[in-house]
Amino acid sequence: METYPSLIDGVDGEHDKWIHVLRTSAMLTDEIGCLRLKRGLDRGTVAGVPDDRVVGRVGVSTPEQLERATAAARRAQLDWAGASVDDRVELGRRINKVMRENTGRFAEYLAAEGHPRKFAELEIAVAMEGTSELSLELTRAQLARVERVGDRETRLVRKPDGVVCVHPPHNAPAANSLLGIGALIAGNAVVVKAPRSAPLTTAWAWRELVCPVLCDFGAPTGLVNVVCGEPNAVLRQWLASEDTDNLMFFGDSTRGIPVGQEWFAAGKKTVLELSGNDGVLVWRDAEIDLVVEALQEAYYGSGQVCMAPNFVVVHPAVADTVISRLADAVRTMRPGLPEDRDTVLSPVFKSAEFFTTLEQAVVGGAELLYGGNRIDVEGKASEVGFFLEPTAVKVAGLALADRLDVVRKETFFPLLSIVVPDDGRDDTALLRACVGFMNRNRYGLRNSLWSRDPEVIEAFCAGVNSGTLKVNDSHIGVSPGVATHGGTGLSGGPYGGANYPVLGTSRLQAISIATDVHPRREIFEVARGTVPS
Repeated sequence: METYPSLIDGVDGEHDKWIHVLRTSAMLTDEIGCLRLKRGLDRGTVAGVPDDRVVGRVGVSTPEQLERATAAARRAQLDWAGASVDDRVELGRRINKVMRENTGRFAEYLAAEGHPRKFAELEIAVAMEGTSELSLELTRAQLARVERVGDRETRLVRKPDGVVCVHPPHNAPAANSLLGIGALIAGNAVVVKAPRSAPLTTAWAWRELVCPVLCDFGAPTGLVNVVCGEPNAVLRQWLASEDTDNLMFFGDSTRGIPVGQEWFAAGKKTVLELSGNDGVLVWRDAEIDLVVEALQEAYYGSGQVCMAPNFVVVHPAVADTVISRLADAVRTMRPGLPEDRDTVLSPVFKSAEFFTTLEQAVVGGAELLYGGNRIDVEGKASEVGFFLEPTAVKVAGLALADRLDVVRKETFFPLLSIVVPDDGRDDTALLRACVGFMNRNRYGLRNSLWSRDPEVIEAFCAGVNSGTLKVNDSHIGVSPGVATHGGTGLSGGPYGGANYPVLGTSRLQAISIATDVHPRREIFEVARGTVPS
């Protein structure tokens, strides 16, 4: 059993309370027994060495430990900020190497916490993209630019915000928390909160992958601190602390938008990674086989991924074909234990909300195409199953789609809305209507297009204003050099956009260094236009 206390200023914390993590596969086969064991371990009423159902435990941080963690980060950051851009980029390169060497073990921990092995590997790839060679070169270019203009050297440099607090989501905390590596490369120190619901892999990744690299690199002690605690209490303490400057917050929009407002009112920055309601547009000339592959991504992890497609608008000329082939394809998607490499469906946490949303959709005019049932780990119908069948509804017309929550709100379960616009418009008018429909989406993580027509592609890219755009590509997959996170509207707040953590956790500074410049002359003669500027 792995044991991870809080890490504060390079030293393990002491704890009276621990959160124990049991294998999800064990929970799926013996829910009552595992819950009883976990409750006893967490309360300290179970004696002896736990069996192999227990993967590990993480210490619960006290308010005093949280305070010491931010203070340690402040001290370390003052030293780290002086490191050169080249050194910080090299740090990212070394972390990437260690992550690559440990992808198998990383995936094992994620599977233990309930992530299907195949999907866990995608999560790791996303986490590693920020420190890929292409991304690091882009980072280097973003951090500093120097030019000579006449008698002046002008510099545009990005300076770190200071101490960045990382509050990852409950559904995929470890991989998302590693966006904090970008904050380190920007020159910040970080305090990472491992969520109580699934703390182990987050604590493992930072302590076993990142921190040893920092130590070998000679980085200051306290540059990375790892804590665990009740979310609202931790957020309140971080907000009140004089030793915090930026919050990287992952979570639901209904919580994240107010959090952003609170931090803004306190004069502090936030990088918000919130809910998603991604859309896909399939045009008449799309390669249907590839479209069907991409649309199955709506069900990976049972749709409990903020950047999974939630709705697809399909050209009427190919709608029946797409629906038929997709229905055939999803019949092969099965639940299973997360360690099984063929499993892509996860246990669903919001199953009650799934049935309410589905019922509202059908009553409101949508047509159930397939799915809609609760199933067990073997794929059999079950009133108490942890899984849900991959499900789709057909929505006739953009007007109806605009009125249905199943289309216009995030659905964090395996439910895809297939919107077929009213036939009768020419393609130019139809494309304009589809782009307008996607722009009315209040969320903005990603939008995809499938078309081989260059004019359609350009109209889509020029017209769709929100989120990262992907054309003829995997919706959730990694595209080299393209931000893996970030969004607008309810997905990223009023200042949201493509999230390059190096940019989100730093600020732009302009510098002018003059040679043989006379101040008085520069003020008055330049103002009269007699001296070239």
